[in-house]
Amino acid sequence: MEKKYTTVKEEGYLLRIIALKDFSDVNKGDRGGLIEKEENLSQEGDCWIYPNAQVFGDAYISDNAKVYNNAMICGNAWVYGNACVYGNAMISGDAVIWGNACISGFAQIYGHAWIKDNARVYGHAIVCDNGTIWDNARVFGKAHIAGNAKVYGDLITQSTPISYNIEIK
Repeated sequence: MEKKYTTVKEEGYLLRIIALKDFSDVNKGDRGGLIEKEENLSQEGDCWIYPNAQVFGDAYISDNAKVYNNAMICGNAWVYGNACVYGNAMISGDAVIWGNACISGFAQIYGHAWIKDNARVYGHAIVCDNGTIWDNARVFGKAHIAGNAKVYGDLITQSTPISYNIEIK
C-alpha cells in the first residue's frame, strides 16, 4: 500500500500530517492537522484531518471521513464513512460517527453515542451516554440527548433535553 501521508513532530507529543500524494481535495505537500500516532488516521481512502483539527488517543478516522477547523476527536471515538466533523466540535469516549453524518459548531458527542446516516448535530448540542441519532434527524441549539434516547426519522429538535430510554421519531 502506498502511503498517502507522513508525519513530522510538532506541538509536544502531537504529529503534523503532510500529504504525500494528491487525493480528494488534498494536494501533495499539503499540511494537515495533528495526530498523536499514525494509527489515528487511515492511510487508505480519502479521509483527512485538516489544519487546526486534532485527533489523538485511540481515536480513528477512516474511509472518506473529514475533520476540519478546530474539531477534536479523542478517546476511542471512530469517524468513518463519509462523515464530517468541523467547527469546534468534540467527539470523545467511545462515540461513533459514520455514514453521511455531520457534527459541527460547538457540539459534543461522547460516551457510547452513535450518530449515523444523514443525521446532523450542531450548535451547542450534546449527545452522550448511549444516545443515538440517525436517518435525517437534526439536533441543534442547546439540545441534550442522553441515556438510551433515540432520535431518528426527519425529526428536528432544538434546545430540548431528551433522555433515558425515550424514542423520538
